[in-house]
Amino acid sequence: MKNTTEYFYSDKHTLAGHGFFMLFAVFALMVMFTLSRAGLYFYNIDLAAALSTTEVLTSFLIGLRFDFMVVCILSLPLLAGFIFPSSVKLRKSLIVWLAFASSLAIFFCIAELDFYREFHQRLNSLVFEYIRQDPATVISMLWNGFPVFRYLLLWLFFSWLMYRFYLLVDHAACALVAHYFPGRFSAALGVRVIIFFLTLVVIVVGARGTLRQGPPLRWGDAFHSQNLFANHLGLNGIFTLYKAASKGNGKTDRNFWLNAMPIEQATDIVKKMLLTPQDELLGGDDHPLLRRHTGASLPASADSKKLNVVVILMESFSGAFTGSLGNDYGITPEFDRIAKQGLLFKRFFSNGTHTHQGMFATLACFPNVPGHEYLMQEPEGTHKFSGLPLLLQRAGYQDVYVYNGSFSWDNQEGFFRNQGMTRFIGRDDFVNPVFVNPTWGVSDQDMFDRAVSELAAFPKDKPFFAMLQTLSNHTPYAMPTPLPVDPVTNMGIFNEHLTAMRYADWALGQFFRKIENEPYYKNTVFVLVGDHGFGTNNQVTDIDLLRFRVPMLIIAPGIQEKFGTSTERVATQIDIAPTVMGILGEPFVHQCWGRDVLPLQDDHGFGVIKPSGNDEIVGYIQDDHIVVKRPNSPAQLYQYGVTPGAATQLDDAEKNESMAQILAAFVERATRSLLDNNTGAGQ
Repeated sequence: MKNTTEYFYSDKHTLAGHGFFMLFAVFALMVMFTLSRAGLYFYNIDLAAALSTTEVLTSFLIGLRFDFMVVCILSLPLLAGFIFPSSVKLRKSLIVWLAFASSLAIFFCIAELDFYREFHQRLNSLVFEYIRQDPATVISMLWNGFPVFRYLLLWLFFSWLMYRFYLLVDHAACALVAHYFPGRFSAALGVRVIIFFLTLVVIVVGARGTLRQGPPLRWGDAFHSQNLFANHLGLNGIFTLYKAASKGNGKTDRNFWLNAMPIEQATDIVKKMLLTPQDELLGGDDHPLLRRHTGASLPASADSKKLNVVVILMESFSGAFTGSLGNDYGITPEFDRIAKQGLLFKRFFSNGTHTHQGMFATLACFPNVPGHEYLMQEPEGTHKFSGLPLLLQRAGYQDVYVYNGSFSWDNQEGFFRNQGMTRFIGRDDFVNPVFVNPTWGVSDQDMFDRAVSELAAFPKDKPFFAMLQTLSNHTPYAMPTPLPVDPVTNMGIFNEHLTAMRYADWALGQFFRKIENEPYYKNTVFVLVGDHGFGTNNQVTDIDLLRFRVPMLIIAPGIQEKFGTSTERVATQIDIAPTVMGILGEPFVHQCWGRDVLPLQDDHGFGVIKPSGNDEIVGYIQDDHIVVKRPNSPAQLYQYGVTPGAATQLDDAEKNESMAQILAAFVERATRSLLDNNTGAGQ
């Protein structure tokens, strides 16, 4: 009796055999993606704790639709088997293709476990962004920050398992043909062609993910819950990565954001948003938001000396774990001590969720808008902005930028040198550091120690501006051994991250203890702000609001006497530059996209925020309300709280529409100004 392989590769029932083979292969791929979704669920079980059983089941059911889209695309080469069902070489090639496609999918599924834990996003344009960066640094970051060897072993094992399974499927199809079709016949070419096209129709429909007319299954179709993790769970990482690639590695649909309304209307709305009683609009088509700030937030110093400015941008310094913001985890005792000297913002948010976005928002005073979140590396990043470096340079300030890492990353030096910074102290400029991370650079205590000496060395005849940026609180964490602080052991998956944050807080405290008695200290404006937060188990709205909440503290002569010790006014990083300039007291001309928020009376503030990646979602915060908007989806209005983090979706159509219009106007006007190269302060 002939074996099953001989049956299969003869001209006997080969068409039926290939049909069985394809069905088994599709089933195997669907099971693989479902198991990967289950892996993502259990790997982030802390996030899943808030989900109901209904939400979980719904996410998995929606996930089947997205998975089937991907599986249909991966199955396209299998159609050739219906035209040439008896080809042994073709069958072997198809098995190799399935094994390769499965191996690649498994690789991304494993990578996505920590990617999601870190960013609370499915695979997106950030993958391509890291690929475009320094390969050696990226590889070092991955190798030193994650269990890469263990993941590689898992990848190889599951890839081998899938390959063996496809061989088994091959033999199983042969056996079924031999058992159920005992006769010999060859299918006519016409029959094979008909089956080919019928199967193609099924695949095309499946690849669309829906039977409805119009667009195929879209990102927003996964959003069925107010819980962000539930919505993301229904997506497929291969699908989201493909969407990012198809949009130019994260470039968004500019046409949507650029055509929300007539540009004149958008300009009028934004003028009302940004103008304060201290601003005089200068007008002009070239710089539509150019204005002169004439007020002074604080009384002039008695000796009439200009105040120095020190901005400290703290890596991943999350407001969700800052004690003085009502989150008593014991992570930030030094910041909490320092905060007693200044004005603490309790509703302050980063404009983005990556360091480079925090950098250009804080210093260049430009928001993170869709399609331009990698601004420092884009042609538009060569424009001049109304930021602190340029404004302080015009005011005669000396400057220095001290950073643990390399200024080549994200084109930091190129960008900020163009904005007016002149001196840069990076990782290669440190001598005998306490600790050097092989990926990023020296430790925070090294950076702050160097900053102490740099501030003391400034000539006393001119004021100085210093930008200090930390790095230790970034995977892989740059911390010395032994640690000068107790490690965090009671916060589960956050233990290492919070240990690094506690260490960064300690280093910050040591810096202030060393400079508090320096002659310049009482004549200096200090701004302490997080570049962005990081994911928590409590996701507030589908923009993950707590990832944006960061501490912001201003220490300046007389600030507490005039404005108190804290404020609930909403502000973001783009408000820092005009606020600092307002403290300095001299009139200045600018086109910042934020405001001097200190003198505002009954204004509760606002903020426009956008996460990294190609998820085209933007949020507009106004007091304790936030509206969230995606293209081709209705805006969602929430009332939120940050301590504890929670949100309630509101059914207020009028307020929803009003806030959504303001958001659209701001994004459109900012994007248009960027493209037209009129974001600066003129000459």
